[in-house]
This record gives sequence, structure tokens and C-alpha cells, in this order.
Amino acid sequence: MVDVGKWPIFTLLSPQEIASIRKACVFGTSANEAIYITHSDEVFVFGLNCSNCLGTGDNQSTIVPKKLEALCGKKISSLSYGSGPHVVLCTEDGEVYAWGHNGYSQLGNGTTNQGITPVQVCTNLLLKKVVEVACGSHHSMALSLDGDLYAWGYNNCGQVGSGSTANQPTPRRVSNCLQGKIVVGIACGQTSSMAVVNNGEVYGWGYNGNGQLGLGNNGNQLTPCRVAALHSVCVLQIACGYAHTLALTDEGLLYAWGANTYGQLGTGNKSNQLSPVQIMMEKERVVEIAACHSAHTSAAKTQSGQVYMWGQCRGQSVTFPHLTHFACTDDVFACFATPAVMWRLLSVEHEDFLTVAESLKKEFDSPETSDLKFRVDGKYIHVHKAVLKIRCEHFRTMFQSYWNEDMKEVIEIDQFSYPVYRAFLEYLYTDSVDLPPEDAIGLLDLATSYCENRLKKLCQHIIKRGITVENAFSLLSAAVRYDAEDLEEFCFKFCVNHLTEVTQTTAFWQMDGPLLKEFIAKASKCGAFKN
Repeated sequence: MVDVGKWPIFTLLSPQEIASIRKACVFGTSANEAIYITHSDEVFVFGLNCSNCLGTGDNQSTIVPKKLEALCGKKISSLSYGSGPHVVLCTEDGEVYAWGHNGYSQLGNGTTNQGITPVQVCTNLLLKKVVEVACGSHHSMALSLDGDLYAWGYNNCGQVGSGSTANQPTPRRVSNCLQGKIVVGIACGQTSSMAVVNNGEVYGWGYNGNGQLGLGNNGNQLTPCRVAALHSVCVLQIACGYAHTLALTDEGLLYAWGANTYGQLGTGNKSNQLSPVQIMMEKERVVEIAACHSAHTSAAKTQSGQVYMWGQCRGQSVTFPHLTHFACTDDVFACFATPAVMWRLLSVEHEDFLTVAESLKKEFDSPETSDLKFRVDGKYIHVHKAVLKIRCEHFRTMFQSYWNEDMKEVIEIDQFSYPVYRAFLEYLYTDSVDLPPEDAIGLLDLATSYCENRLKKLCQHIIKRGITVENAFSLLSAAVRYDAEDLEEFCFKFCVNHLTEVTQTTAFWQMDGPLLKEFIAKASKCGAFKN
């Protein structure tokens, strides 16, 4: 599941509110506004509310989510936003709604009045089922199920594609070179527009001062013009940054062109490109690309799930695709884009796909798939021999030396408690331990016995973190008993620093005689018993 908590604005919400989120989008010039849809299809907004972009009916900011009643139950499928900001979305029923900044008629309602609440965009769209929307700085586009494309709003550079530079107050079908074509994908830069048609051709129009249309020149285009340099490939996805463009082909090849001031093209330099150039050629097949018109950041995901980023990344210019530790391209924008907006309406639903680590964790103590049981204190723990052999030398030796097919597949354990042994087996599946420090003592004993050095260190860390006046001497005794020198020194210093309190505990006077004498002698050398 994608963690929306990586976007700072979502730290305003309670855990319960976070858990209710099914889809979300962070937007605004400073990433200070957010909209989210719950599992019950309720729609909430919160944030700064610049230009009435929250659609709450007023211009008040709010850190408490407010419900947009007009959109509840509408099943939002696509959402985009401009720089004003204005917001445009479409529902699963194909309806389009818009609100927010409207100085250039980007809401498509025929006026330039601010949109303080979500209002359906009707002109030329009422009989169309819209499946995707996209916004530039101050213009908007909508793609219908039958492949027709409509655009409206600011048109100073021809980004509406009408053949003029007059602003377009209501949705107008984009035709010219797209006449008779079936558009399947759209994207907007700040003042440019791009479209992909069903045969893989790419078209661009609007501002082209940085070569973001990929036409081999830097002249603006008032109507759609085909990107001829891509004639030999079939493009599946298009993405636009502030003034650069990315294209992904059906063979997983990635092309980039346009502005490159921050290295957002990934070419290894900062020179603008007027025509598409292939990047990430030495990498594996790319399956997803990401960019956002409000940022100079680029991201891509490969077939094996590796995520790369380049361009403006937290103020740095990264000119080559850089391999990240992220699991999705969305995290790149949460952590490194400026502003930290979302490049798409983000789905935060659980995915069916599990990683190897997640699958192992899920199958621990599973009777359905296990082939071996441990019985500890009369309770069973279900495991898999193959996992134990791979993860632990103790079990590998045991199975190779003593295991045979006739043996009963239940192993009795009597030297360790159930919580301790279960924690140990779970550690082999998850690489983590969740035990109180008192039980971690027993696990430390097991780790010592089984020669599990990493687990031994992990137990020592748990004990150090959980030491108190009441348990300090018990933990010190354990550290001495299990020859954990670092832990012994830590517990000793803790006891000395809290000597008055710990000498009043029962554990102190129940300490083993020789150990108690050794402690008093060592503490006296430190001057702890002067008084």
C-alpha cells in the first residue's frame, strides 16, 4: 500500500482518517491542499484553499477535513489540477466537475468567475462519457470514451488547440490533425498539450519555447502537430513536466525532450532537446513514467519494480536516472519534488501483489502451508523446513544430520519458553523481533546457544531500550550469564547512575551472591558507594 503519510500535509490527519482513505491527491503551488476519497466514497478536502480550490463554498483555510457533499458517492476516477489552482475531475459515470481559479475560463463554464464549489462542466460534454482529465497551468482537457478530446481555458500559446490564441471559455473539441483519430492518452505541461492516439502516434500543441512539443524546433503550435521523430515506435504513455515531456513505448523504451535546466531529461547534461532522445537504454524494460506540470522532476519504474528519479530533486539537479529505494514513482514526488504534489490521483488501496518478504511474513505459523511443527509449552508453531534451512545454520545442520522421512514431523522444545521460541522462529521469517526486554533475555540465551549473532545484537538493543530501575539488575545478570559484554557494560552504568533507586528493588537483593559482590566491588572502584 502506498503511504500517504509521506506527504507532509497528511500528518494533519488522525490514524483513523488515514485508514479511511481510498484515493487521494495533494496539489497547490506549495503542496498545501489535498483531496481524498474514502472507502465509502465520501469526498473530503483540507488545506490552504487558495483561489477557493477546496470547493467548500468559502475562502477559508482548514486543517480539519471538510466534506464535499456534491461529490460524495460520485466514484471519482480521474483528477487533475492547475497552478491557480483549479481542479477538474471526472467520475466513473463520465461526468466532469470543476472548481477553483477561473481567471482564464479554465473551469469551462463560460465565465471567469471563481468557482467556489464543484460544478458539472456541461457544454459539449453532457452527452459524452469522459474517462480522463488533464490540466496545465490555466487550461484543461477532457478525453471521452470514444476517443474525442476537448480543451478549454487559457490559450495564449495555442495550448487549447483551436487554431487561435483567444481563450476558450467552454470545452471545444480538438480536431485538425486529430480529426478521425482515437485519442487514448493525454497530458499537459504548463502551457502545452500532448496526446497519444490508438496507433501509438504522438501529437503536441501550445508553447514550444523549450522544445517540449518534440517537433525539432521551438515555435509554438496553435493546432495539434504530430511528433514525426517517433514515427518508428508505438507510444503507450505520455507524461509532461513543467516544460519537458516523457514518452513510453510498447517495447518499454523511454524517450524525453524539452527543457533540461535541471537535468529532467536524464541525458547526463542540461541541454534542451528539441526532438525526442532515448534514455535509460542500458536499463531493463520501463513500465511506467511520471512527471507533473508543476515540477521539473521525472521518474520511471522498470519491469522488476526498480524506481528511478532525475531532474530537480530537493534542489539538486540530477542529470542521470538515479536508482532509488522507493517501491513506486509516487514516492519520488512525495520526497523529492518541489512542490511535493502528486502527479496523479493516487490509489491507496491494498494491492494483491506481495513481495517475497511480505509473502514469507504472511505464511509464518500457517497450518495450511507448513510441513513442520514445534511444540513448546504444549502449544504448536507451524513452520516450513526449507525456510529454516535457508535462514539458520542450526536448523540446516539439524536437518542434514538427523532428519529422515520416517520421523514424526513435530519437534519438542523444552529449554525455551513459548514466547521466546515463537519470537525466534518469527524472526527467521521477518528479520524483526517484538518482545519486552524481560523476554528478550530468554531470546538472547537462545541466540547465544544457536550462534545467531545478528539476533543477539537485536536482543541487546531491545534490552537497552527497555531497561528500567525495576528490571536493571535482572538484565545485568542476564548479560553476564550470556557473555554479552557490551550489554553488561551498559546495564552496569545504568545501575550505577541510578544506584539509590535500584538498590531498593527486590531484584538487587535477589542477585546471585558472587555477582552481587562483583558488582559492589566494581561500583566501589567507580566511587558509587562513597556515601
